[in-house]
Amino acid sequence: MQMRNVVLGLALAAAVFGASTVHEFSMQSIDGTPVSMSAYKGKAMLLVNVASNCGYTPQYTALEAMHQKYKDRGLVVVGVPANNFGGQEPGTNEEIKSFCTRNYKVTFPLMSKVSVKGEDQDALYRYLTSPEANSTTAGDVKWNFTKFLVGKDGKVLARFDSKVKPDSPELTAAVEQALR
Repeated sequence: MQMRNVVLGLALAAAVFGASTVHEFSMQSIDGTPVSMSAYKGKAMLLVNVASNCGYTPQYTALEAMHQKYKDRGLVVVGVPANNFGGQEPGTNEEIKSFCTRNYKVTFPLMSKVSVKGEDQDALYRYLTSPEANSTTAGDVKWNFTKFLVGKDGKVLARFDSKVKPDSPELTAAVEQALR
Protein backbone atom coordinates (compact mmCIF):
# COMPACT_ATOMS: atom_id res chain seq x y z
CA MET A 1 0.00 0.00 0.00
CA GLN A 2 2.81 2.43 0.87
CA MET A 3 4.53 1.81 -2.50
CA ARG A 4 1.23 2.45 -4.27
CA ASN A 5 0.94 5.80 -2.45
CA VAL A 6 4.49 6.74 -3.49
CA VAL A 7 3.71 5.89 -7.12
CA LEU A 8 0.47 7.89 -6.96
CA GLY A 9 2.34 10.80 -5.35
CA LEU A 10 4.95 10.81 -8.11
CA ALA A 11 2.23 10.63 -10.75
CA LEU A 12 0.43 13.58 -9.13
CA ALA A 13 3.67 15.57 -8.94
CA ALA A 14 4.40 14.87 -12.60
CA ALA A 15 0.87 15.94 -13.52
CA VAL A 16 1.05 19.15 -11.44
CA PHE A 17 4.62 20.13 -12.31
CA GLY A 18 5.29 18.15 -15.48
CA ALA A 19 8.38 16.96 -13.61
CA SER A 20 9.41 14.15 -11.31
CA THR A 21 12.99 15.25 -10.55
CA VAL A 22 14.98 18.42 -10.03
CA HIS A 23 16.81 17.63 -13.27
CA GLU A 24 13.73 18.70 -15.24
CA PHE A 25 14.06 22.35 -14.16
CA SER A 26 16.20 25.21 -15.41
CA MET A 27 17.46 28.40 -13.81
CA GLN A 28 19.74 31.21 -14.90
CA SER A 29 23.29 31.52 -13.63
CA ILE A 30 24.20 34.69 -11.79
CA ASP A 31 25.72 35.82 -15.10
CA GLY A 32 22.40 35.28 -16.92
CA THR A 33 23.30 32.06 -18.73
CA PRO A 34 20.57 29.38 -18.80
CA VAL A 35 21.44 26.39 -16.60
CA SER A 36 19.57 23.12 -16.95
CA MET A 37 19.61 21.22 -13.69
CA SER A 38 20.05 18.12 -15.87
CA ALA A 39 23.67 19.25 -16.22
CA TYR A 40 24.06 17.89 -12.68
CA LYS A 41 22.73 14.39 -13.41
CA GLY A 42 24.90 11.84 -11.65
CA LYS A 43 25.90 14.38 -8.98
CA ALA A 44 24.35 15.16 -5.63
CA MET A 45 23.28 18.79 -5.20
CA LEU A 46 22.90 21.01 -2.17
CA LEU A 47 20.55 23.85 -3.14
CA VAL A 48 20.75 26.77 -0.72
CA ASN A 49 18.79 30.01 -0.80
CA VAL A 50 21.40 32.59 0.13
CA ALA A 51 21.48 36.26 1.17
CA SER A 52 24.31 38.75 1.67
CA ASN A 53 22.96 40.64 4.70
CA CYS A 54 21.72 37.84 6.94
CA GLY A 55 22.92 36.55 10.29
CA TYR A 56 23.51 33.23 8.49
CA THR A 57 25.62 34.80 5.71
CA PRO A 58 28.86 33.50 7.30
CA GLN A 59 27.64 30.01 6.27
CA TYR A 60 29.14 30.88 2.87
CA THR A 61 32.52 29.90 4.37
CA ALA A 62 31.33 26.40 5.31
CA LEU A 63 29.41 26.02 2.03
CA GLU A 64 32.59 26.80 0.07
CA ALA A 65 34.57 24.37 2.28
CA MET A 66 31.94 21.69 1.62
CA HIS A 67 32.12 22.41 -2.11
CA GLN A 68 35.91 22.04 -2.08
CA LYS A 69 35.83 18.88 0.05
CA TYR A 70 33.21 17.02 -1.96
CA LYS A 71 33.29 18.39 -5.52
CA ASP A 72 35.62 15.64 -6.74
CA ARG A 73 33.29 13.05 -5.21
CA GLY A 74 30.26 14.43 -7.04
CA LEU A 75 28.62 17.11 -4.87
CA VAL A 76 27.58 20.44 -6.36
CA VAL A 77 26.68 23.24 -3.97
CA VAL A 78 24.31 25.66 -5.72
CA GLY A 79 23.65 29.08 -4.22
CA VAL A 80 20.30 30.64 -5.07
CA PRO A 81 20.08 34.28 -3.97
CA ALA A 82 16.65 35.38 -2.74
CA ASN A 83 15.35 38.61 -1.23
CA ASN A 84 12.27 37.13 0.45
CA PHE A 85 13.31 37.57 4.07
CA GLY A 86 13.80 41.01 5.58
CA GLY A 87 15.16 42.45 2.34
CA GLN A 88 18.49 40.79 3.14
CA GLU A 89 19.51 40.28 -0.52
CA PRO A 90 18.73 43.65 -2.14
CA GLY A 91 21.66 43.71 -4.57
CA THR A 92 21.81 43.04 -8.28
CA ASN A 93 23.20 39.77 -9.56
CA GLU A 94 26.51 41.53 -10.28
CA GLU A 95 26.68 42.93 -6.74
CA ILE A 96 25.83 39.54 -5.22
CA LYS A 97 28.50 37.77 -7.26
CA SER A 98 31.10 40.39 -6.32
CA PHE A 99 30.18 40.17 -2.63
CA CYS A 100 30.40 36.35 -2.61
CA THR A 101 33.71 36.13 -4.43
CA ARG A 102 35.34 39.07 -2.61
CA ASN A 103 34.22 38.21 0.94
CA TYR A 104 33.86 34.43 0.88
CA LYS A 105 35.92 33.32 -2.15
CA VAL A 106 32.85 31.44 -3.45
CA THR A 107 33.61 29.17 -6.41
CA PHE A 108 30.45 27.04 -6.38
CA PRO A 109 27.70 27.89 -8.87
CA LEU A 110 25.48 30.85 -8.05
CA MET A 111 22.15 31.33 -9.79
CA SER A 112 20.35 34.57 -10.57
CA LYS A 113 18.25 36.00 -7.77
CA VAL A 114 14.77 34.46 -7.57
CA SER A 115 11.85 34.33 -5.18
CA VAL A 116 11.75 31.16 -3.07
CA LYS A 117 8.23 31.70 -1.71
CA GLY A 118 5.06 33.59 -2.45
CA GLU A 119 3.12 34.29 -5.63
CA ASP A 120 6.27 34.83 -7.70
CA GLN A 121 8.01 31.71 -6.37
CA ASP A 122 10.52 30.15 -8.74
CA ALA A 123 9.26 26.91 -10.32
CA LEU A 124 12.10 24.82 -8.87
CA TYR A 125 11.35 26.07 -5.35
CA ARG A 126 7.64 25.46 -5.89
CA TYR A 127 8.58 21.87 -6.72
CA LEU A 128 10.98 21.53 -3.76
CA THR A 129 8.38 22.75 -1.26
CA SER A 130 5.27 21.13 -2.74
CA PRO A 131 3.56 18.42 -0.68
CA GLU A 132 2.45 16.72 -3.90
CA ALA A 133 5.98 16.50 -5.26
CA ASN A 134 8.08 16.15 -2.11
CA SER A 135 6.08 15.35 0.98
CA THR A 136 9.15 14.97 3.23
CA THR A 137 10.55 18.42 2.34
CA ALA A 138 7.27 20.26 1.80
CA GLY A 139 6.39 23.60 3.29
CA ASP A 140 7.33 27.20 2.71
CA VAL A 141 10.96 28.18 2.98
CA LYS A 142 11.04 30.04 6.29
CA TRP A 143 14.37 31.92 6.05
CA ASN A 144 17.65 32.34 4.20
CA PHE A 145 20.14 29.45 4.03
CA THR A 146 17.55 26.68 3.92
CA LYS A 147 19.25 23.69 2.31
CA PHE A 148 17.76 21.02 0.03
CA LEU A 149 19.85 17.91 -0.60
CA VAL A 150 19.16 16.30 -3.97
CA GLY A 151 20.38 12.83 -4.94
CA LYS A 152 22.34 11.90 -8.04
CA ASP A 153 19.05 10.85 -9.64
CA GLY A 154 17.47 14.28 -9.10
CA LYS A 155 15.16 13.16 -6.28
CA VAL A 156 14.93 15.40 -3.23
CA LEU A 157 16.47 13.58 -0.26
CA ALA A 158 16.35 15.99 2.68
CA ARG A 159 15.79 19.52 3.86
CA PHE A 160 17.79 21.38 6.48
CA ASP A 161 16.73 24.63 8.14
CA SER A 162 18.88 27.74 8.28
CA LYS A 163 20.26 26.90 11.73
CA VAL A 164 21.82 23.67 10.44
CA LYS A 165 25.37 24.59 9.50
CA PRO A 166 26.84 23.08 6.33
CA ASP A 167 29.55 21.34 8.38
CA SER A 168 27.13 19.97 10.98
CA PRO A 169 27.29 16.21 11.61
CA GLU A 170 23.72 15.66 10.38
CA LEU A 171 24.22 17.46 7.06
CA THR A 172 27.67 15.95 6.52
CA ALA A 173 26.25 12.44 7.13
CA ALA A 174 23.41 13.08 4.67
CA VAL A 175 25.87 14.32 2.02
CA GLU A 176 28.12 11.30 2.57
CA GLN A 177 25.10 9.01 2.13
CA ALA A 178 23.99 10.82 -1.04
CA LEU A 179 27.45 10.38 -2.55
CA ARG A 180 27.48 6.59 -2.10
